[in-house]
Amino acid sequence: MSFGLWAGKRFPGSELVPYAIAQVAGAIVAAAILYLIASGKEGFSLAGGLASNGYDNLSPGKYALYSCFVAEVVLTFMFLMVILGATDSRAPAGFAPLAIGLGLTLIHLISIPVTNTSVNPARSTGPALFAGGNYIWQVWLFWVAPILGGIIAGVVYPAVAGASGASTERVSRAA
Repeated sequence: MSFGLWAGKRFPGSELVPYAIAQVAGAIVAAAILYLIASGKEGFSLAGGLASNGYDNLSPGKYALYSCFVAEVVLTFMFLMVILGATDSRAPAGFAPLAIGLGLTLIHLISIPVTNTSVNPARSTGPALFAGGNYIWQVWLFWVAPILGGIIAGVVYPAVAGASGASTERVSRAA
């Protein structure tokens, strides 16, 4: 999402890499906590991937790579369009969290059976590191597709909606 906000001129490029590093570090810590909790149950196994994303045999619904790629690009695109619209200075104030939260809920309902829902490379990286094996080999898709979908939205939104007066501060607080 950060790349999409950057492409839409809502996030400073100088903060992109440090922000991405912080997100990945946070996702690894979160995955470690999930692992600690889940491993406390008798019979626990990482065979299910610890909610890792996947395609082909690692997809919850066994969707092909191209299906998962298209789903992640389109759903990240739509999520960024919601974020950019909800945080636009022309949008009604105070509703951004509701629109963004409901948008993300819908995206999860659609894509959990397809990829286990990524729309965020950091979210994909943390669990993959714990699940290991082919989940790590497949994590590339869950970096490329969301970044591409986000960048497309960052370019399309201003072209469709016109220039926005939204500040990077407003987007950061809402997202």
